[in-house]
Amino acid sequence: MLDYMNEGGSIMWAIAALSAAALAVTIERLMFFRKASGDAENLERVFASAVSGGHGRGELQSSPASLSRLFSDALSQWEAGREDMKLLTEESVRREIYRWERHLFVLEIVGKLAPMLGLLGTVLGMVEMFGSLHMGGQISAEAVTGGIWKALYTTVAGLSVAIPVIFVNGLLNSRIDGEEEKLRRGADWVMRLHRKRGA
Repeated sequence: MLDYMNEGGSIMWAIAALSAAALAVTIERLMFFRKASGDAENLERVFASAVSGGHGRGELQSSPASLSRLFSDALSQWEAGREDMKLLTEESVRREIYRWERHLFVLEIVGKLAPMLGLLGTVLGMVEMFGSLHMGGQISAEAVTGGIWKALYTTVAGLSVAIPVIFVNGLLNSRIDGEEEKLRRGADWVMRLHRKRGA
């Protein structure tokens, strides 16, 4: 593996660094997603209990789930008017979605930059190869094919990094869309409950 890296030169090491950054972000986001997910049905029961004066306030405040944080915010301002409560829930949804989307721009950058770096490495390798052949004054099929083979290392490396990164980024964004829908449903449920309590 080290031989391939050395054959590809500095471009290969840059692609490797991008790959490491993408892997770190993916692991961090997966850990966050697992922590910030929550059972909507159970959290709604806890919230309804807390609103009615029962137990549940502490559970909502201590839970790291995004929906729980939304409910905790609403509970802390439960006596507010309808418009204020609506603004509060909308702000909470936006804040939580921002937390879910954090660092994903790194995956987008890696997915776009890795194949471009790979192509750049290949072009630079081809320029170097043809330059050396021209200076040598003698061109052989073995030298040309061998040079092209080495020059293509970086393109293969760039695509090998970009394809899984783009795939993972798509999956994570799909998961965020699902969480956003859950939060918006939760916000609507809070508003309906708030309207009933105020009636």
